[in-house]
Amino acid sequence: MTHYYIEELSKYVGDEVEIKGWVYNKRSSGKIRFIIVRDGTGIVQCIMMKNAISEEVFTKFDELTQESSLIVVGKVRKENRAPGGYELEISDIKIVNIAKDYPITPKEHGIEFLSDIRHLWLRSSRQHAIMRIRHQIIRAIREFFDNRGFLLLDAPIFTPAACEGTSTLFETEYFDLGKAYLTQSGQLYGEAGALAFGKIYVFGPTFRAEKSKTRRHLTEFWMVEPEVAWNDLNDNMELAEEFLEYIVTSVLNNRQQELKVLERNTEYLEKVKKPFPRVSYDEAVDILKKNGIAFEWGNDFGGTDETIISNQFDRPVIVHRYPSEVKAFYMKRDPENPKVALAMDVLAPEGYGEIVGGSQREDDYDTLLSRINEHKLPVEAFEWYLDLRRYGSVPHAGFGLGVERTVSWICGLEHIRETIPFPRMIYRLTP
Repeated sequence: MTHYYIEELSKYVGDEVEIKGWVYNKRSSGKIRFIIVRDGTGIVQCIMMKNAISEEVFTKFDELTQESSLIVVGKVRKENRAPGGYELEISDIKIVNIAKDYPITPKEHGIEFLSDIRHLWLRSSRQHAIMRIRHQIIRAIREFFDNRGFLLLDAPIFTPAACEGTSTLFETEYFDLGKAYLTQSGQLYGEAGALAFGKIYVFGPTFRAEKSKTRRHLTEFWMVEPEVAWNDLNDNMELAEEFLEYIVTSVLNNRQQELKVLERNTEYLEKVKKPFPRVSYDEAVDILKKNGIAFEWGNDFGGTDETIISNQFDRPVIVHRYPSEVKAFYMKRDPENPKVALAMDVLAPEGYGEIVGGSQREDDYDTLLSRINEHKLPVEAFEWYLDLRRYGSVPHAGFGLGVERTVSWICGLEHIRETIPFPRMIYRLTP
């Protein structure tokens, strides 16, 4: 018999089908027994009626435990009261494996316990919803850029030098060539790609050896980084607006059921429409001062500062033109005010903070070389990067979006550790 997935049962009402999965739950009311089966694509209620099947099949119910694997044969019926709106009237069951003493039970479990058995915690309905939304976000990211003629450029994970200084880099020995680092960003390579292909995006894992224990930080995370030749800061902000609106709309259109499982209030998500409010760094500092924060001009914003700023708006807000001193060496300074860089961050509402960070890049050779020296970076490691300014330099800009922070915001999660299948934090390297 053909194997069917639960998510496609609506096409086979009245047919006898075979599904393969695991016991999510079960209950009995005498001559009628119910097995809730999951197969990764969905959950379906399977009914056993004593007078409709053999005693041998009926008694298999007693053997089954939570997360036991099984094959079920039965007729598909429409049932609005059942999970997913359909149920299976069982004619046969084959038990594949009996799960003994499954450690996750309906009772409350502590977060550390669940994190220790993350490989099993992923089977829960909440984690299913989060991972499906993550998948939708990643799908939307690729669709957005692919449909607009961007080229996917795969940047290396091993790099010979730091993109933004060495203080938060994972370091390793690289054969006889000395030290190498796990990438913080694919951006510098993305710039080479933009000057070769016009518009590209880098999408892959990045690493930050930042000793932070906040709910917004992971040491290993995924980032997408578009880079576009001829774009300036304003073009960059417009691209970020269009991009975020596309992602959120894609989730709202395709993952309503998962958002309901998470009990996510979608009011703010429905307001993610361009144009976003834009405030300069100076205006953002004024907002903080009006809210009683003794903030000193020239500092970077912390998590609390970002929350206060974003709470003034009902959708993401773009903060632009940050002080040059707190931004990376490659960011172009504002020709009208060299004290500020042509940089921008997009802050998500509801206290989720920065989800996009980007800038117009410095395209002048002498200025960039001066910055590399000012930051005491090894010039020889950046000769290839300087070549981009030697040979056909043009204005260009780009940004990076952190996938996990975006998942956290769209799902309405308390902590970023639930946004990736196996989170890596400064205090966790397992499972």
